[in-house]
Amino acid sequence: MHAWLCENPIGVDALTWKELPTPQPGKGQVLVRIQAASLNFPDLLIVQNKYQLKPELPFVPGAEYAGVIEAVGEGVTGLQVGQAVACLAGTGGFGTHTLAPARQCLPLPPGFDPVHAAAFTMIYGTSHHALLDRGQLKPGETVLVLGAAGGVGMSAIQIAKLAGARVIAAASTDEKCDFCRQLGADETINYSTQDLRERLKELTGGKGPDVIYDPVGGEYTEPALRSLAWRGRHLVIGFTAGEIPAIRINLPLVKGTSIVGVFWGEFARREPQANAAMLQELVGWYMQGKLKPAIDTTMPMSELKAAYARMASRQVKGKLVLVNS
Repeated sequence: MHAWLCENPIGVDALTWKELPTPQPGKGQVLVRIQAASLNFPDLLIVQNKYQLKPELPFVPGAEYAGVIEAVGEGVTGLQVGQAVACLAGTGGFGTHTLAPARQCLPLPPGFDPVHAAAFTMIYGTSHHALLDRGQLKPGETVLVLGAAGGVGMSAIQIAKLAGARVIAAASTDEKCDFCRQLGADETINYSTQDLRERLKELTGGKGPDVIYDPVGGEYTEPALRSLAWRGRHLVIGFTAGEIPAIRINLPLVKGTSIVGVFWGEFARREPQANAAMLQELVGWYMQGKLKPAIDTTMPMSELKAAYARMASRQVKGKLVLVNS
């Protein structure tokens, strides 16, 4: 097998493509032949030693991937050789093969595109948990999605529309705003050229959005929070802007709003049965054609460093996926 090895977490340039012995699965593990792996923001942080998960060195990055099981370890039930799976294991995806914990593998029905499967679990799991569980989104409510042209933003638009919400998508360019409208957004805001608060007032008749989906952080969090409607919910997803904002605690007091933390990975660990049911619902929606990840680009696995550079340039709309031939 071959894989991108991180032996020193000082950045992307330190990754090396190496031939390694193909491992055999131990207890509770499966060996997966990787067909596709998606690139996510945590994959950038983890090779810089900036992510909350700090794996033992050396490790193979790549949190999310899809492939076919080639071997099954002791004690594994419900999975078999030849079965297609999607995995969100935190590491291991940027290679030709990997060992995956069986409990972190999502069995896929026939006809589930492996490129879509590699770009599915993290973004849709995050947005379903955020909007429908933590945010308690109701039909007819208005959702503001920040960073709406990215992977999680894309999934948030689709799930919010499935829930019967009105979606306002905010992004940094007119091209990205057009992309969001193609995904189903009702209105868009280019926050590079438009004032976020003023535009929200115009689009909501002064009421403000009921739910804010915020994977960005930085300078946009506070004006978005100040714009919330009475009893609104501000969902804290992540900080792709790089800056973790400091919020004055009186802001949620004034309009009875809530700042709600969303950590889907911990939800999956603590509430596995609820998470499994959620994922099965999402797979069903995909198979029914109700949602589908928009793929910005597919690139050969050997071009991982170029893929990182494209992601860092903030040009990606939807998901970027690495594939093995």
